[in-house]
Amino acid sequence: MTGASGLGGWPGSEPLPAQQVVLGELTDVPEGVTGLPFLSRSAGRGPAGSVLGRALSLLVDLPSEIGTHGWALADRPGRDLARAQAAAREDLDALAIAAHGHTGPIVVPVLGPLSLGAEVWLARGDRGVSDPGALRELAASLALGVAELVADVVRVVPGSRPSVLLIEPRLSDVIGGRVPTFSGRDLLRSVAAPVCVEHVGTVVRAARAAGAEQVVLHLGSDAALAGLASGAGADGFGLRPVGVAAWETVAGLVERGLRPWVQGSGLGAADLAQTVSVPWGRVGLAPSGLADVVLLAPDQADAPTPTEARRALTSVVGAARVLAERAAD
Repeated sequence: MTGASGLGGWPGSEPLPAQQVVLGELTDVPEGVTGLPFLSRSAGRGPAGSVLGRALSLLVDLPSEIGTHGWALADRPGRDLARAQAAAREDLDALAIAAHGHTGPIVVPVLGPLSLGAEVWLARGDRGVSDPGALRELAASLALGVAELVADVVRVVPGSRPSVLLIEPRLSDVIGGRVPTFSGRDLLRSVAAPVCVEHVGTVVRAARAAGAEQVVLHLGSDAALAGLASGAGADGFGLRPVGVAAWETVAGLVERGLRPWVQGSGLGAADLAQTVSVPWGRVGLAPSGLADVVLLAPDQADAPTPTEARRALTSVVGAARVLAERAAD
């Protein structure tokens, strides 16, 4: 059945109401649609509630702090990391309450290791991707933390089936050598695609070993990198497809057995469905395959209000219903 989910971010600083909306919108879905509620992240708590702060809160034996230029690895844990870890616990507690009695899928969105390395500063030096050894440590530490998070989700919501959504918005910059140096006057050396595959694969394997039903690699809008998903052992790929070439890449991966998680824009349900079904047909994919698509709402961390964020989920569920109907025709 066609799926509907989101990227995790939610406006405001109240985790429980956010998680209740997510569970409500993505469990009460029309026939033919599979709702995939996600562990929400209340972003209105400053750096502790950011997608980077959440990823750093998961790291095992790699403490961090907020420095002059933002989050950086540190010699010892401090107050900044404690706040991020407390925010993560609050979100998990909210999930336990909102999802009480829920049996079924729960998506766990996490910033991937390459984008984490592109955003965090080393304790002494440049960004994490500038040092191969540090990047390897980041990936290994994140893998341990993601495994613990998957186990925590199963513990607080017995009967749930977690899926991990690794979000890599900076992967294109990392491979393309477009991450700026500390001074901003130069660019860091690119990280080779096989090395990126290795690091993502480390997290994928750890998540699966911890009980993740599936692991999906979200590649942003760079369809040229979509092959990394299969190389890293992911079960599916996330993408914001732009242009015919991107959809041709989608078709190739679908034919290789990977499930597409397509991120939509802020459109109404009918228009959003059209942005998927029309190019889907143009690249020669069978309409029945629309039943395997998961539609992702854009990250709602910056939505003006919770009402607007809720409307985005409603739109994605409605678009998934349209796709499900077209798949059944």
